[in-house]
Amino acid sequence: MSLVTFLGIWFVHEAGIALATVGLAFLCENVLRGLLAPVFGALSDRVGRRPLLMGASLVTACVLPSFLLVSGPLSLFAWSIAMGVASAVKMPVGAALLLDLSPPERRQSMLALNYTVVSVAYTLAVSPAGYVAERGYGLLAALSTAGYLLVFFLYLFGLRGPLPRERSTNETFSRDALSVFKDRIFLAFAAIALAFPFGMGLVVFASPLFATERGLGEGFIGLVLGANSIIVALLAVPLASRMEQAGPFRWLGWAALLVAACFACYAGIPHAGAALVAGTVIFSFGELVFSSAVPAAVARLAPPGRRGAYQGGWTLVSSFGMGSALFFSGLLRDAAGWNGAWLFYAALTLAAAIALLLSREWFLRRSERVRQA
Repeated sequence: MSLVTFLGIWFVHEAGIALATVGLAFLCENVLRGLLAPVFGALSDRVGRRPLLMGASLVTACVLPSFLLVSGPLSLFAWSIAMGVASAVKMPVGAALLLDLSPPERRQSMLALNYTVVSVAYTLAVSPAGYVAERGYGLLAALSTAGYLLVFFLYLFGLRGPLPRERSTNETFSRDALSVFKDRIFLAFAAIALAFPFGMGLVVFASPLFATERGLGEGFIGLVLGANSIIVALLAVPLASRMEQAGPFRWLGWAALLVAACFACYAGIPHAGAALVAGTVIFSFGELVFSSAVPAAVARLAPPGRRGAYQGGWTLVSSFGMGSALFFSGLLRDAAGWNGAWLFYAALTLAAAIALLLSREWFLRRSERVRQA
């Protein structure tokens, strides 16, 4: 993540590629990752999580540093497609593995703990990564590649012996992979919750470009994003432990309101540094909720034996949300400027917040029927 945060700056300012083109390439990568995620998730329901995760780590370690070879739109799209295929395993299969290892009544706390570990790692990496990026992206690429190799060895030596896993009751693999797209309840939830990965994409990919064009340096941007991770790392687990008794749907509407307030700060505060700090801190408190509540909600909506497939379905939605953020930001920035774009995002997220607040009991009742079945 420390590398991904600054890739938009690299492609626009170092490779000289238009922001809208970079956004479209990110969108293609994330959509491809999302389209393949249900397939890999369903495959992991049948063959196991560990071999897929190990293979994905090795392939990503090889593909990732080749962004340094990108010199134009064609090579950018080739790199994005390769990354989309290589990284399609990690999110759905990793989430399914964590859910396999968690007691059902403690899933949200375990997801929050995992997210805390990720946030701590991001915090330790993103601030120095910003200063490394100012001095050259080659070293940053090498460090990120080493990180993926480390992940491979952690899977190799840290996951020994048989792992728990629910078995699918479907006769065919294709039926497992496609079942999530026929579930109207899941599709309704995903359509509203799309606001969260889209908002995350705006903060991770678009806000650094917004800040750079307002005169802020990569080092300051990395410091602010690192502060976001510190907040999440300190509060995610205790907050999730308090929230999980009420179910994962109850607080998502309030989280969306905080995300909308973040974008309003980006638009309404004149000083770029203050806008970035205030908006990112507010976003952090929304992230504390949705980072664990959304995957926990998807787990409750999944029938027995299809956990990987449903996490893959959510990965498709999440990948589209994060991947489209930079693309739409490029279009809206050119049409209405950054302030107009942030105001539009704030209004869109506010509508999602209202929908989540009105529908939370409806989703809770239907998820309980799935668990009883």
